[in-house]
Amino acid sequence: MAKFWQLQSSTVLPFIMVYIHGKALLPGITMSYQIAIVEDETAIRENYADAFRRQGYKVESHANRVDAESAFSTRLPDLAVIDIGLADEIDGGFRLCQWLRSKSAALPIIFLSARDSDFDVVSGLRMGADDYLTKDISLPHLMARIAALFRRIEVMARPVTDEDEVLKRGSLRIDSARVECLWMDKTVDLTLTEFWMVYSLARRIGHVKSRQQLMQESQMVVDDTTITSHIKRIRKKFEAIDDAFDCIETVYGMGYRWRSGKNDASRASGKASCMNNSGMNSSGMNSSRTTS
Repeated sequence: MAKFWQLQSSTVLPFIMVYIHGKALLPGITMSYQIAIVEDETAIRENYADAFRRQGYKVESHANRVDAESAFSTRLPDLAVIDIGLADEIDGGFRLCQWLRSKSAALPIIFLSARDSDFDVVSGLRMGADDYLTKDISLPHLMARIAALFRRIEVMARPVTDEDEVLKRGSLRIDSARVECLWMDKTVDLTLTEFWMVYSLARRIGHVKSRQQLMQESQMVVDDTTITSHIKRIRKKFEAIDDAFDCIETVYGMGYRWRSGKNDASRASGKASCMNNSGMNSSGMNSSRTTS
């Protein structure tokens, strides 16, 4: 571990990403998670591998995108740490990200970058990342975020009751056991983080969730900017199915809530609705949607 900290304090860490691939786990069975490191700098790769092994994780490492894709074609890791610049590919990590996303829409992703501009943050999240971290994050903080993502996988593996397995809110249907979200009977391709954010909001219609509450209930540790970017992405994914979607409301200075949309009155046919199963607006409000 000393070797890692020496490297971290004297070297600007490269642009890397962290991914976690959720698996179907048998209840009551504990597994050792597999972390893959894709990094062309040998010293950095070895030191991250050493740090993760000290936390009890299994580790595999790759020096370039081609080798990583070859290995991932056989088996996706539970988490992959990936440098963006790989060998002679300036954006090799981005290409690998897109390739991984094509393999799993729910694959959680965290960017850890030396670049901190809004453009880079937004670009990373638009690619489907669950989080975007800058290089000054401490090792304990990084480990805490990774552990939080693994806890979400474990939550998914827990036995569920008939009551909480499927959540229905009008045109919204969420199956927590299958990590599946439907709107108007069409699948909404959410990342794991986006899925749990929607689940958290929809569980209690009309109740405002602060950013801190969303982080706690979604088992993640991110900043306000990342939460805002996730909300925007979630809205766009629902709007791709229903351009009248307006069920996620921003309550300025407080957070977000799932509510009955302002267009519900024009949806008498039941084609789309944010309402609860009784047809009532459980928020008791009809305020217009604002953007985040």
